[in-house]
Amino acid sequence: MDTYDNLKQGEKGAWVSITAYILLSAFKIIMGYITGSEALTADGINNTTDIIVSVAVLIGLRISRKPPDHDHPYGHMRAETIASLVASFIMFAAGIQVIIQSAQSFLAGDIKAPNLLAAWIALFSAVCMWFVYKYNSKLARRINNQSLMAAAKDNRSDAFVSIGAAVGIIGASLGFPILDVIAAFLVGIIICKTAWDIFSDATHALTDGFDDQKLRVFKETVSGTPGVKRIRDIRARVHGSNVLLDVVIEVSAELSVEQSHYISDDIEERMHKQHRIENVHVHIEPYSK
Repeated sequence: MDTYDNLKQGEKGAWVSITAYILLSAFKIIMGYITGSEALTADGINNTTDIIVSVAVLIGLRISRKPPDHDHPYGHMRAETIASLVASFIMFAAGIQVIIQSAQSFLAGDIKAPNLLAAWIALFSAVCMWFVYKYNSKLARRINNQSLMAAAKDNRSDAFVSIGAAVGIIGASLGFPILDVIAAFLVGIIICKTAWDIFSDATHALTDGFDDQKLRVFKETVSGTPGVKRIRDIRARVHGSNVLLDVVIEVSAELSVEQSHYISDDIEERMHKQHRIENVHVHIEPYSK
């Protein structure tokens, strides 16, 4: 299965998330108003922002599937990252809205305990989102797709948010109505934290940042290739779900062009098998002490 087939497979996970979020967000917002639960309503609003994230992932995957053209020689893979960046701004705005709404309810002072039914709805939502997380994480690992794995982690955090909302609702029903408002406030904080994490990862990738620890692992793989005398330079950058690796190695000056070429092919094969990197550019220089 090649990169573009993987992207097509990844769209299935995005659609699963979108469907689950649409159904759950509408249900929780409606039942939040009926049961009088600030936490359940905030959890529903959280899921509406997740719809946007999942749609952004879907759009990014669709655009990324476009093959390289004359002004995009590396393809359109970074569309995934740009879509995630846009989604982070929308999520942050929704998180601020939830925080303000819960703060206003707290300052108003007239806080009523919600119906206990809201807690069962939140727990049911948590179970649903856990199954969505398991599906998407398994698919993301199989096709090696970073944006889908990020969406899966968002699914998992949403399951925990719903559990937290249920705890707040139960506490409110037991005589501590302020816990429902506190749970709603914490949901808003979690939305903003998730938005910041997505924003941070996206901007890091778009500015060609790369994990130093991963780069050291790549360097060990290259240096362990027979015939490589020394690594003069090694660089990597993220391109959507792919990694582009550039490495300058030194080999014995006595080797023929064909022999040097074999070393280059060996490096590419090792990077593909060990790290699933398909885009490796190897530049060869003569070794000098």
